[in-house]
Amino acid sequence: MQSSSKYRATRWLLVCGILSPLLYDGTDILASMSYRGYSYRDQAVSELFAIGAPTSTWVVPLFTLSSIALVLFAVGISWSYDAHARAVRVLALTTLGSAIVGLLIWNVFPMHMRGVERTLTDRMHLILAANPFVLLAICAAAVAFPGRFRAYSIVTLVLLLVPAIFAFRLAPLVDANAPTPWLGISERFAQYETGVWQVVLATVLLRRQRDSAPTHN
Repeated sequence: MQSSSKYRATRWLLVCGILSPLLYDGTDILASMSYRGYSYRDQAVSELFAIGAPTSTWVVPLFTLSSIALVLFAVGISWSYDAHARAVRVLALTTLGSAIVGLLIWNVFPMHMRGVERTLTDRMHLILAANPFVLLAICAAAVAFPGRFRAYSIVTLVLLLVPAIFAFRLAPLVDANAPTPWLGISERFAQYETGVWQVVLATVLLRRQRDSAPTHN
């Protein structure tokens, strides 16, 4: 059983798993509304913080905060009551990996706006956007937590595949400055679905922490 101080700290870290997707999704929606001419339905989230995009100056810091919250969530997972389990350790590491990928995408390898010549940063952006750590984290959580959450994680994995494949098939059209119908909706479905799954995961971990609460200081 954890000490009272570590128990409280862990709970705050796990709460970051809820705050991270809320901050990301809220920023995405607000930026989409603020970017004149931007199509929430047809354009990628990456175009909101693309080099030269009018919303990039404030989207990048907010997305960065979302990724930092995800780093803290990964620490919370590693401190959780079930952290002795191998699958939980893998979950913590893959969550951390996903956060690091996000930080690199926002801050080091943003894409250029459509119509601008592609460079190394665009190629690296596309590679990092695949982010296999997301799927690995869901798999690790499914192994770590049996029952309804495992079933939910499996369903989430299946539902992620179709929009992910669709979005990556349209990626060359972005480089060609061609229309990309429904790219934005497809990409956001996968990202928001992952965010909902993360909130559910954080809730599961918080409940387990509550059940293991220390009875004395």
